[in-house]
Amino acid sequence: MTLAHNLGFPRIGVHRELKTAQEAYWRGDINVTQLTTTGKELRARHWAQQAGVGMDFLPVGDFSWYDHILDLSAMLGVVPSRFDWDGGEVNLDTYFRMARGHAPSGNPASACEMTKWFDTNYHYIVPEFEAKQNFKLSCNKLFDEVSEAQALGYRVKPIIPGPLTYLWLGKSKGSALDKLDLLDALIPVYGEILNRLRAQDIEWVQLDEPILALDLPSAWQQAFEATYNRLQNSGLKLLLTTYFGCLQDNLTLACGLPVAGLHIDAVRAADEIDTVINWLPAYKVLSLGIIDGRNIWRADLRTLLERITAIKDRLGERLWLAPSCSLLHVPVDLTHETTLDEEFKSWLAFARQKLEEIVTLKRALNEGYEAVAEYLAASARAKHSRATSNRIHNATVKQDCASIDDTWVQRDSAYQQRAAKQTAWLRLPLYPTTTIGSFPQTDSIRKSRREFKQGRISEHDYKERMRREIAYTVAKQEQLGLDVLVHGEAERNDMVEYFGEQLDGISFSRNGWVQSYGSRCVKPPIIHGDVTRPKAMTVEWIRYAQSLTDKPMKGMLTGPVTILNWSFVRDDQSRADTCLQIALALRAEVTDLEAAGIRIIQIDEAALREGLPLRKKDWSAYLNWAVRAFRISAAGVDDTTQIHTHMCYSEFNDIIEAVAAMDADVITIETSRSDMELLNAFERFAYPNEIGPGVYDIHSPNIPSVADIMTLMQKAARYIPSERLWINPDCGLKTRAWPEVETALMHMVDAARKLRHAASRPMPFPAS
Repeated sequence: MTLAHNLGFPRIGVHRELKTAQEAYWRGDINVTQLTTTGKELRARHWAQQAGVGMDFLPVGDFSWYDHILDLSAMLGVVPSRFDWDGGEVNLDTYFRMARGHAPSGNPASACEMTKWFDTNYHYIVPEFEAKQNFKLSCNKLFDEVSEAQALGYRVKPIIPGPLTYLWLGKSKGSALDKLDLLDALIPVYGEILNRLRAQDIEWVQLDEPILALDLPSAWQQAFEATYNRLQNSGLKLLLTTYFGCLQDNLTLACGLPVAGLHIDAVRAADEIDTVINWLPAYKVLSLGIIDGRNIWRADLRTLLERITAIKDRLGERLWLAPSCSLLHVPVDLTHETTLDEEFKSWLAFARQKLEEIVTLKRALNEGYEAVAEYLAASARAKHSRATSNRIHNATVKQDCASIDDTWVQRDSAYQQRAAKQTAWLRLPLYPTTTIGSFPQTDSIRKSRREFKQGRISEHDYKERMRREIAYTVAKQEQLGLDVLVHGEAERNDMVEYFGEQLDGISFSRNGWVQSYGSRCVKPPIIHGDVTRPKAMTVEWIRYAQSLTDKPMKGMLTGPVTILNWSFVRDDQSRADTCLQIALALRAEVTDLEAAGIRIIQIDEAALREGLPLRKKDWSAYLNWAVRAFRISAAGVDDTTQIHTHMCYSEFNDIIEAVAAMDADVITIETSRSDMELLNAFERFAYPNEIGPGVYDIHSPNIPSVADIMTLMQKAARYIPSERLWINPDCGLKTRAWPEVETALMHMVDAARKLRHAASRPMPFPAS
């Protein structure tokens, strides 16, 4: 019998119940008992949903209070000394201080670094290692949740990030460290974990090793065999799980490891299935990740069945079916979408529906196609409907894209000439201060937006309320002494969703939330057709904000690559083609802003690094079209208009040349959590343009001091000449509260003034 299993279910709840409970606990509105009760209720509900559709194994360990890699750090006792851990059980407040620097109890401390999980928009908390790292079993969360699921009568499969992936994702602080030197200390603790699970009558354990989809040094490849030889003595059946890409040069290694089963991403690595089967020993299970765990389009079940029926004939009972990766990356349940029209809804599948697709495939293989004829017919109808719908294709858009030539990609002059003109026009001081765009999204703002969407206030009244919020934000910035102002984005729900709602070819769900990090959830746009801009999207708001001040106002846009990478993207044309369409729409917005008198325009590309393919041989093709799309969106303006871009929480040292090729006049980047580590790229590469290294970690409630900010900027000045440095937070301020924002920005402006005063050369213009 073919079995169906799941690699992980969304944690947040269909209505973001986890987010609500987390934030209530952090505010002190509920206690730890109430928080853990919410978690228990969510786990029980999610297990029941998965069991209800017919999954043979249910995952345990996929639920997390913040991040699954942080969960493992807590379980292994990898807690940096600054969090005052007593060496016992890692409690929730220690855990939350590691994640965000602050918790209801314990002393605040600098949060652990956070970065993107492979090529997704999920962020993980980076483990911090030291040379003589001590690993010890320090948290019972996994074992407690196994007992919890078993008490409910479920057959469970615990999930643990594998030891090699865990070490690969971590960083050493201080002196250089070969992380593989930590294996001898780490593997015995993994052995202890497996022994504990065996004592709980567990049969299968899923060990996730997604780094097998990367270019691995030979030492790391060799470490896999030694590591899994030592782990095979647990008496458990180990399912080695890979995802997000092809195995390529790691294929024979993965097939040959001493484990009972191997999972591969049969969506992204479909061409490797036959080769894996040929290399896989006859005793091993092959789990095929046959349903896309990262997008929301309904599967073509008939086509998939034709592919896997032949595989079933070869493998028999050794074939398991699963999603390609954890369903963490998709919304929970499509049945809660009550505002989508039935045709469009028939094209989609969220987490619960994807599991139903897997079980349908399983039943077809085990019971015959006739047993699932109704499901196959519905799948075929959806496929035909989507292929023939008139909401998909726009001939004018395709003609516009075909007409683009190299002149659309170039600014009129090189940066050096533009910079001179911009300096004369803008007259900014040394170390100019600005923010990334958004200011606190207060309860009042959210209430107004909610009332407008519900029809309880008119559009006129809504706009008047937003103008009052903008006026307040502009006045606050002037009071604080910032040099380049923003309008605060009061009218925007999300930096991608806001633009998606105003572009044709893009749709939205009502409850399609996915976790980005911790309690931060996003509702990705669904790019279903050719993208166009029917009308200006931001000009009215920015023009109004500029009318309130004599200081330069910065227009705020989300870039084409970020809109693409933070959306569920159509799969019937290349991502490059879709990105080009978005770039053309944004180019029109940029030129409209310039025509309205806005001379600083920020086009955020927070997700440029995120979209980078996992294999280096594929990087250049992606970077070529991604950088080209950004330049098309930005290059239609005069030399005196200053183009900014922003990137956050991504390692881009290895693509710094591509970042420079974007030719933005100013880039702002995250550097506060990494202690300016990202600026190491500038030791080998002379970045030619201006840069704002983020000095205020907005993902933590901790407020940087003036001294902290000055120290970070002095580090930055080692790499970038001071006349090309800006001072700014590392990301938007929408999630923070006004009191902490005001204090942090006051410190930031004060630091800038002190740095200007200390500068060894005269400033070109008076400080603000």
